[in-house]
Amino acid sequence: MKINNIYNENCLETMSGMSDDFVDFVITSPPYDNIRNYNGFHFEFERIAFELFRILKKGGVVVWVVGDATIDGSETGTSFKQALFLKEKVGFRLHDTMIYFKNNPMPQTGNRYHQHFEYMFAFSKDNPKTFNPITEPTKYRGLANMKNRGKDGNLDYEKVPRTTEKKVGNVFFYSIGGGISTKDKVAYQHPAIFPEQLVHDQILTWTNEGDLVYDPFMGSGTTAKMAHLMNREWIGSEISVEYVEIANNRLEKNLK
Repeated sequence: MKINNIYNENCLETMSGMSDDFVDFVITSPPYDNIRNYNGFHFEFERIAFELFRILKKGGVVVWVVGDATIDGSETGTSFKQALFLKEKVGFRLHDTMIYFKNNPMPQTGNRYHQHFEYMFAFSKDNPKTFNPITEPTKYRGLANMKNRGKDGNLDYEKVPRTTEKKVGNVFFYSIGGGISTKDKVAYQHPAIFPEQLVHDQILTWTNEGDLVYDPFMGSGTTAKMAHLMNREWIGSEISVEYVEIANNRLEKNLK
């Protein structure tokens, strides 16, 4: 199988050419609920879910970015349905439920608040083998009194040292839109692109240099670009000829 290549085909076909335990990390946003028309293509979620588990190495992670459409006045719940299927039917661990928060979402009409977020489910095959947490400075130094409430309701106090850095929370804030998600103008020919920083943060967290990253719905090529810039190997699948051309045009200047 050719590494650092986008395969213009159904991702099931690409994965059929991979051996078991082949990739270290998967990040993708599937075309859920027909929220957008991705050139009319649909995907077979259940078959793809089992294949992702097969090709993922033990200790690998899948970051699955998904939301819900509103149909006939009700949210579909697709995000939860897919998460539970991946956990209960396929065998993944639901390692973390993260939030992709959009600082500047499109305004919405109707009797709902603006939709600011999508889920970023982190599924792992066994315990994640890599975790490089993003950190931020702490405000205080010295010792802290930690309160832990036990099963009986009592509070236990423990002196613990504060560090100069702490892990960020699992809500990730990104601004999106033209000139923000990426500076690559050609990418905006695709109807829905990942913010580059989102992909960067997840690749950084769950992989090391030299690891193999896979995106079964490569779209405009963001995963490939960021994996390359971060010294990771990568493979992509994209069924649309038009989107493969967009991605390859975008990647041409970045893969030198």
